[in-house]
Amino acid sequence: MPLDLIPQPRSVVQRPGTFAVRSGLSIAAEGDAVGPAWLLHDVLRAAAGIAAPVLPHDATAAIRFQLSGAGTAEFPSPAAERYRLDVTEDAVTVSASHPSGLVRAVQTIRQLLPADGLRAAPVAGVPVQLPCVTIDDEPHFGWRGVMLDVARHFQPKDFLLRLIDLAALHQLNVVHLHLTDDQGWRLEVPGWPRLTEVGSWRPETVVGHAASGQGFDGTPHGGYYTAADLKEVVAYAAARHITVVPEIDMPGHVRSVLAAYPELGNTDTVHPVATTFGIFPEVLAPTDEALRFARDVFDVVTEIFDAPYIHIGGDECPRSEWRESAQAKARADELGLDSTDRLQSWFTASFADHLRAKGRRVIGWDEILEDGGAPRDAVISVWREFATAAKALAAGHDVIVAPQKAVYLDWYESDGPDEPLHIHGHLPLETIAEFDPAPSGAPEMDAAGSGTVLGVQAQLWTEYLPTPRHVEYAAFPRLAAVADMAWSGLDARREHPIATRLATHVTRLDALGVNYRPTEGPHPWQRGGTGPRARFDRA
Repeated sequence: MPLDLIPQPRSVVQRPGTFAVRSGLSIAAEGDAVGPAWLLHDVLRAAAGIAAPVLPHDATAAIRFQLSGAGTAEFPSPAAERYRLDVTEDAVTVSASHPSGLVRAVQTIRQLLPADGLRAAPVAGVPVQLPCVTIDDEPHFGWRGVMLDVARHFQPKDFLLRLIDLAALHQLNVVHLHLTDDQGWRLEVPGWPRLTEVGSWRPETVVGHAASGQGFDGTPHGGYYTAADLKEVVAYAAARHITVVPEIDMPGHVRSVLAAYPELGNTDTVHPVATTFGIFPEVLAPTDEALRFARDVFDVVTEIFDAPYIHIGGDECPRSEWRESAQAKARADELGLDSTDRLQSWFTASFADHLRAKGRRVIGWDEILEDGGAPRDAVISVWREFATAAKALAAGHDVIVAPQKAVYLDWYESDGPDEPLHIHGHLPLETIAEFDPAPSGAPEMDAAGSGTVLGVQAQLWTEYLPTPRHVEYAAFPRLAAVADMAWSGLDARREHPIATRLATHVTRLDALGVNYRPTEGPHPWQRGGTGPRARFDRA
């Protein structure tokens, strides 16, 4: 029977027989292997209702965790996630040089269990066993991420934890949270209370696309996370060796900021939190007060999040207000800039300097390469055109490959008229499966002295994904294809096509209650219909 794992491991040798998960089992682990071992304990307790204790130096344990390395590695590191899993009829041995590898092996074990073993409690009459197999595995890329936009539509904390667990199952290791935008501000910042009092909610939201003329829903929408909420999310992810990367989008996409603190803007006009979607002209003014605000925010962010990277956004930042502002022109002259357009690069450098002093590197969307460029240590998230990755690498920047035509999961899954409302575009699973984030031998990707492709990341922008169920529909099973692409090389993916593995994998998603889109098309209850969730670009 094929194992149908996603992502596809590098080497799989299957043998006859099974290992029975039964009462009386114990798990041997010590030192840094204890955390991953307890993860497996939780998996087996849910699957089989047994509590396998984790004990050091247990010579009788049938399940053994072996850690051979020093336990430290700089993220992201594919080598740190290398593991070996041996399952025989009598024993399970998990070995790695770093705890990250042990955790990845635990996720593979989750997939090796019967699909019903992924449920929250045991299913009576279902034998819980693992096939006898030896798996040697290592990811192709060190950065394998998914971004969730919680600014356009607030997503509850419990869903963040669920997404982290689903990401872990698929061997992803980064969850990027887009925490701020024109439509809402989602975290507390001491000293700036109006960010949550005013900026975290809007009185209503446009129905459908603005061009459809359906008006507004008249329903307030909002929410924010406390520091304790976000620390809980970070800790939950850390136990699964997933890094949570926060994004604070500046100096553009700040309508929610300026609704709360209009004095940080360039004009006297007070704009409310945005109730529609798109690009707005309002940006931060190039003032000392705006910089103090940004530093205060970043100080809070670095206290909550332990990620070595902080995303500063930087995308879709219009220059019109700066061009029309005498104050902005004077500040540009004072800074020795030959154009107010270069104020974005000044903001970027200022943010990077502040975060560098705290031991963090900035990530920005690829617009930060324009009008003066970005600091050499800035990581570039390439989203507009894949060719931009080559330019960023040639300029010495590390790159996260995230082009909209390959990994934007808010695009439509098919051309069918029954698809529920998304933003636009068409991204079928087959396109993802054939995408190569860093084609070897391509001269534009191998420029001398270039930066490094850290990995690949999918995006879930939520303008038209208002609830967790809508997010899950857009994400799955396409996020499984992204995970496969990020973990396995193109040749391996072609040898073991994801399409042949999905039939088994969706039974796991069924057991987990994921609202995924069937490959043959949406269920009747998932369709857009003719109301506010109707597809706007098809009759």
